[in-house]
Amino acid sequence: MLLLVGLGNPGNKYHNNRHNIGFMAVDEIGHRHNFSASKPKFQGLLSEGHLGREKALILKPQTYMNLSGQSVGEAARFYKISPADIFVFHDELDIPAGKIKFKTGGGHAGHNGLRSLDQHLGKDYHRIRLGIGHPGDKDAVTGHVLGDFAKADQTWLEDLLDAISYAAPALADDSGETRGAKFLNEVGLRLKPNSK
Repeated sequence: MLLLVGLGNPGNKYHNNRHNIGFMAVDEIGHRHNFSASKPKFQGLLSEGHLGREKALILKPQTYMNLSGQSVGEAARFYKISPADIFVFHDELDIPAGKIKFKTGGGHAGHNGLRSLDQHLGKDYHRIRLGIGHPGDKDAVTGHVLGDFAKADQTWLEDLLDAISYAAPALADDSGETRGAKFLNEVGLRLKPNSK
């Protein structure tokens, strides 16, 4: 069983924030692959479905970003899901807007959601890092992260979310880094359908 986690903040106020791109990604996966409607569970919203032949859960912690690990830790313990089968979708300042990277383990780089996950899961889960770009000024970071996506961002954002949802079944194939490479390859092919 896989656990796909989207990081974000609950409530309409934050719905279109850059910080909520993780929520947006897992929502798109759930929609494309006909996951069940979300139900409140584990201090989050949980839905169930399949990616390929693998059973998968989608969890959107409703604890606010800084306490995300409480929700994810509860779900992982209940279903006995190891970090090797947990994929966390989150915003990443240090990646250009519209780009995506896959990483297993490592530090949290100041991301409070990841810091909380590390406390509850350890560091060996997979991170799907969704670039939101850096505003260029350290003092502008909070406003950028908690600001809404601009109209000019909508094209790349929709394309990226579409590609992620299309490629999600690759996360159920093989193991670990192989899954990550296959997933990123599928995302790339979807974003550039004319390239070989």
